[in-house]
Amino acid sequence: MDAAAQESAAPDAARAAGAVARRREAAAAGHAGDAARARSYLHDDDPMVRSSALRALERAGDLAAHQLEGALDDPAAAVRMTALELAAYRADIAAAAAASRLGDDDYRVVETAAWACGEKISAGDNASGDDTGARGSETAAVVEALVRVVRSQTDALCRESAIAALGAISDPAGLPAILAGLEDKPEVRRRAVMALAPFDGPEVDAALLRASTDRDKQVRAAAAELRGV
Repeated sequence: MDAAAQESAAPDAARAAGAVARRREAAAAGHAGDAARARSYLHDDDPMVRSSALRALERAGDLAAHQLEGALDDPAAAVRMTALELAAYRADIAAAAAASRLGDDDYRVVETAAWACGEKISAGDNASGDDTGARGSETAAVVEALVRVVRSQTDALCRESAIAALGAISDPAGLPAILAGLEDKPEVRRRAVMALAPFDGPEVDAALLRASTDRDKQVRAAAAELRGV
């Protein structure tokens, strides 16, 4: 590398080193319970530093719901993914907030959002309380959004994650999309078979019987396990 190239690369290297140092500082603040210090990195220029700040505040027990919801709209996909991972286990974040990222432009965010939806609803975030009707409506809306992912998302990982979430939620409205997954790529078909576990009925029995002769060995094995043969 000539002198001019070295001079040009130096600021980039310095910025990268600075970002790594700030990530470590944010993480350390979380472990030390220093919420004020961790919070100071929430609006850092580097997205990985912002992600570390979110995790640090959560670890310190001081990540407010509005901060986490705001991170779901962060310009950086990495931060949105971190926010979804944290939101999956926060009862004060509605499942609808996670579902709002199912239409994200980044397939990695969509995959994470589908997983978060499954975790939240299957864990019972939407199954109790005085507003049962509202929670049921929210669940229905989330299931509908997951079905759209299965039907229209071009990335197989996203379809697989959405099918897994539909299986975890176990809402009958998601069953047709799970059955449709049995006609997808092998990895999606395997996930679809496993997602049928909470369901029963002639339609499910017939689907498992067909899957037991699938050309993919793992699909056949999963179907045999569910059929008990």
